[in-house]
Amino acid sequence: MDLKNKKETIWLFCCAIFCISLSFYRIYYTQKNFFLFLNWNLLLAVVPYVLSSVLISNNYLRNSKIAFVIVLAVWILFFPNSPYIFTDLFHIKIRKIIPIWYDLVLILSFAFTGIMFGFKSLAHLIQISDAFISKKVQNTAIIFLFFLSSYGIYLGRFLRWNSWDLLNEPTKLLGDVGEHLSNPSENVSVWGMTLIMGLFLNMFYWSFRILK
Repeated sequence: MDLKNKKETIWLFCCAIFCISLSFYRIYYTQKNFFLFLNWNLLLAVVPYVLSSVLISNNYLRNSKIAFVIVLAVWILFFPNSPYIFTDLFHIKIRKIIPIWYDLVLILSFAFTGIMFGFKSLAHLIQISDAFISKKVQNTAIIFLFFLSSYGIYLGRFLRWNSWDLLNEPTKLLGDVGEHLSNPSENVSVWGMTLIMGLFLNMFYWSFRILK
């Protein structure tokens, strides 16, 4: 890992420590652990980064087509966890035990850190694929990835599917996906969220790319 990647990794994990500290202070202050799940969600958001870091640092995995495809498939499966934390804003409401601004900062900190881990893992894959995929194909794939991730977020938030359920309960999960695809007119909210969330994620990502 070069110096630039090391600095970025250290910074990301400093952000994660900040998030965790906010979470545990809330537990200490309120004596309630309601937002403890944010730590689990952040851990899932880090998985794509770990996978891409393994790929970028391991020549064997990059050069073995089978190994590369397997790791990439798992990466795609877990990538929606990175932006998923934004939907935890649904839990924001006025509570007497703690100011609402604290919970807002808490969730936004987790959401920002989670998606930054996702963006960095995506940067790893772009770096790996530069040698054999054109920029135009890369950019098209990235745009599609965020819409696919938005659909994954819908499955996780509203139907409560997890990434690993594709292995645990593939029939039921694929059944829900098939229902959405075969009856789009009856699942307007599904495709509405997929479209709007996909546009939001693309706006967020390309803003970083263009303004950097």
